[in-house]
Amino acid sequence: MHCSTTGAPRLFPGCQDGAVSSPTLDAPEAGLDDEQLAAVTAPRGPVCVLAGAGTGKTRTITRRIAHLVRTGHVAPGQVLAVTFTARAAGEMRTRLRTLGVAGVQARTFHAAALRQLRYFWPRVVGGDQWQLLDGKLRLVGQAAARAKAGTDAASLRDLAGEIEWAKASLVAPDGYAAAVAKLRRDTPGPAEQVAQVYAGYEALKNNAELLDFDDLLLHTAAALEEHAGVAEEFRDRYRCFVVDEYQDVTPLQQRVLDAWLGDRDDLTVVGDANQTIYTFAGASPRHLLEFPRRFPEAVVVRLQRDYRSTPQVVACANSLIGAARGRVAGTRLQLVGQLPPGPEPDFSEHDDEPAEAAAVAAQIKRLVADGTPASEIAVLFRINAQSEVYEQALTEIGVPYQVRGGERFFSRAEVRRAMTAIRTAAGRGETEGAPLVDAVRAVLVPVGLTPEPPGGAAQRAQWESLLGLVELAEELVAVEPEADLRRFSVELETRADAAHPPTVQGVTLASLHAAKGLEWDVVFLVGLVDGTLPIQHADGDDDAIEEERRLLYVGVTRARRRVLLSWALSRQPGGPRRRRRSRFLYGLIPDEHPASRIANGRGRGGAKPRCRVCGSPLLGTDALKLRRCGDCPSDVDVELLDRLRGWRSGEAKEQQVPAYVVFTDATLTAIAEQRPCDNAALVRIPGVGARKLDRYGPAVLALVAESDGGES
Repeated sequence: MHCSTTGAPRLFPGCQDGAVSSPTLDAPEAGLDDEQLAAVTAPRGPVCVLAGAGTGKTRTITRRIAHLVRTGHVAPGQVLAVTFTARAAGEMRTRLRTLGVAGVQARTFHAAALRQLRYFWPRVVGGDQWQLLDGKLRLVGQAAARAKAGTDAASLRDLAGEIEWAKASLVAPDGYAAAVAKLRRDTPGPAEQVAQVYAGYEALKNNAELLDFDDLLLHTAAALEEHAGVAEEFRDRYRCFVVDEYQDVTPLQQRVLDAWLGDRDDLTVVGDANQTIYTFAGASPRHLLEFPRRFPEAVVVRLQRDYRSTPQVVACANSLIGAARGRVAGTRLQLVGQLPPGPEPDFSEHDDEPAEAAAVAAQIKRLVADGTPASEIAVLFRINAQSEVYEQALTEIGVPYQVRGGERFFSRAEVRRAMTAIRTAAGRGETEGAPLVDAVRAVLVPVGLTPEPPGGAAQRAQWESLLGLVELAEELVAVEPEADLRRFSVELETRADAAHPPTVQGVTLASLHAAKGLEWDVVFLVGLVDGTLPIQHADGDDDAIEEERRLLYVGVTRARRRVLLSWALSRQPGGPRRRRRSRFLYGLIPDEHPASRIANGRGRGGAKPRCRVCGSPLLGTDALKLRRCGDCPSDVDVELLDRLRGWRSGEAKEQQVPAYVVFTDATLTAIAEQRPCDNAALVRIPGVGARKLDRYGPAVLALVAESDGGES
């Protein structure tokens, strides 16, 4: 039975590390910088390596293992090194072989647990070993049907993902509702119903004597915790442990690691809290950051020399992460670029998304013509639905591309279903005479298009794809005002045919999550507007906002030589220019750069926003919303704020969502302080995007006008 990464967070740890010189079989210590050498030669015992992007972490930890083996501290077979993907584990084994160290067990957490559970099963359970469940959707579907939850493919994927999060977080079905309420977690349905699906799934699985991938970890931990003989035998076999990407361990994985260790401390961990981007799957940097507290005698080494990127890219990354809120000491890695200088980061603002994509495609074509291989160029975005406009733009100018970590837009199941529905409706003459955009929305409602994005990640991704089709209809109407559903169906078929060139090595299109651990010479970071990065549903949660910042940081640090950042003020040509470039770009854009100007009072460029009371630069989400420092006096209209909160409570109750989903406290306070009198003033307040303006704007402005005595 083969065990890879199924059931674990989809991470892509870095595979190309900086080096001072080539390794030699005779000396694991050769060719290392001072910090790498300190980590490699640290005494046997607890070692924590805080390794920034591009600093040579894999090189360092494999050299450390080789050093421990060569100096007689441990035999190769007594070392267990764990990471998060089969690819990373395989690379670790390959590097160790080139260093002349064979026999080290380098595996994923799940592969290591599966091997151990198979060995110990006869003693701890007895009887025939339970089989490993290939995929949980069938059982989740049965449990969902019994709980009267959604059973479509997207709903089942979201429910399965939520069960994986709960098990990774050590949350049982009977504690699920309380746990998600405490965390204010976005769930794929009512918490009680999800808990019912979770409990039903566990019962079905256990009755069938099946194990899922999370069970491998749970049963392995239990075997070591509850059976002294098993623990003694295991700990006699494995004496030294190494954990890569330690910022991404879940509570369940940490429990397994604790069970492996017992009361020993021969542990080396490597990670970078600045690259924690999977907390939604249960990952937590807490174990990395608290390592020196747990092991006061630990050797802590910081790797900060970046061998991947130019000093200009490194400076951009440092500025971005340096503005993070609530950073603790362990995250303060200041990368130092080691490569020769390169171009400064490029920033560009565009009127609309198609214009942005066309400009990016034109730049890529020039880069390829000038000698940069297409395979060394990447276009990275926050959500997969953003890929379509870049697929189209690259196709139109004949530049090959590949979509990584997801299907091409027109290959997605929900898009194919939607195109079939549109084609059928057009053939039947349905919605005849209705404006095209309204007709498309009406046809897509049964396919899954709702007024607001759904809660689950898979459902939200499908919703975003359907919304992308609506936006294509808006594009067509801007060019052909009389276009109908039949004409739109033809347009979609034409685009779909054009977007399927032969598979070749080309420009990479990928989400920021899928880009983790990869690198290219040139990276385009696109669609950098508030509401997309940070994503709209993160607003109001400071922790979620900071994870979005780390996601952009991961994107910047993928670039070796050049990084280009861009945004568009409108979705469609001729649309309202309501968008604001991402708040994360404040302070990154040089004052002399053309994009640094402020337009229409919205801070469209890179000039640092300043407090309207004291004039100091504003830092932090709440300060940006309020347009004042947190300790500057507030001029809030208390009565208006009370009315706004009452109105919000009613909206939340009607929609059956938490109040912060409507507007966060900070956004309501900003409204009550700034007292917007029209749509333009209201949309300038962060947290009031175009959709919320359309949905809530009239009611909010009416409350403000009422507070002003009707004079506004």
